[in-house]
Amino acid sequence: MRAKRFEVAEKARKAEDLQSMTRDFGNMAADLERQIHAEEERTGVRDASHFAYSTFAKAATLRRDKLLVSVADLKAQMDEAMAAHDAAREALSALEADEARDLRHHGKLERNGLAYG
Repeated sequence: MRAKRFEVAEKARKAEDLQSMTRDFGNMAADLERQIHAEEERTGVRDASHFAYSTFAKAATLRRDKLLVSVADLKAQMDEAMAAHDAAREALSALEADEARDLRHHGKLERNGLAYG
């Protein structure tokens, strides 16, 4: 029972970690987006194919795009981790219910003088 509780806690921690990373990467991508727009405003060039387009904006755009891909991957991993956590939690609940039923049954046997020891 203790191992199953540990498993549930570990799966919850993994899902929380993935959620935190997803949020952090999303925030970084949004920050890069603001920096890109600020750089485009500063230079007056918004067309990435233009010869005078800022190299900083190009690099920031590439980084932002990679972060967004990572966010999508992390979301998929987070969905899997949450499903695994839910399954482990359900299995733990079933084990706890079985254990409670066994304890009640065992207690009835003892009260009736039928316990074997």
